[in-house]
Amino acid sequence: MDTFGKKLKDCREAKGFSQAKLAKEVGLHHSIIGRYEREEAKPTIDVVVRLAKILDTTVGYLLGESEDKDLLKDPAMLKRLNEIEKMDNEDKSHILYVLDGFIKSVKLKNIAAL
Repeated sequence: MDTFGKKLKDCREAKGFSQAKLAKEVGLHHSIIGRYEREEAKPTIDVVVRLAKILDTTVGYLLGESEDKDLLKDPAMLKRLNEIEKMDNEDKSHILYVLDGFIKSVKLKNIAAL
């Protein structure tokens, strides 16, 4: 599993950013990005959030919680998930029950199409 520093470097290079350019975008001294990439320093969660946003990835990906760097980047999906998160547990339970039903239905339809 890749480290935070490796993932940060990969994402930075994929965007075509130098360490100095990324540091400027985030509002940090240029040398700190190299220190993060070499695992010599650990960023605050606020910095990780800004890095993820600028690099078009997720905090979860950078921190190793997910190997999918594109996970939950769809703004429409995030908006819906945030709205569901604000609901009380009973309403969340009902929505997730219906959603699970739709997901199973689509999976069955895809299997039947094979």
